[in-house]
Amino acid sequence: MKTADSPSLSRREVQVLLTWIRCDSKAEVSRELYIAEGTVNTYLARIRGKYDEVGRTAPTKMALLARALQDGLIGIDEL
Repeated sequence: MKTADSPSLSRREVQVLLTWIRCDSKAEVSRELYIAEGTVNTYLARIRGKYDEVGRTAPTKMALLARALQDGLIGIDEL
């Protein structure tokens, strides 16, 4: 359920975001997605930037989780 003020995230950005929400560390995300930890950081910075652009800042992991729930990217039952 994408809202009017939802940022336009790429498929890969959504994948990184959801993996980050489900994992305990960026190192775990990096192993699971076969990308460097620096790349995980780059994706998360880009995602946060897109949320900033639409006026919905998400500086923390919990804030990103809230945005993902609000935008219908993940459901409570998937956590």
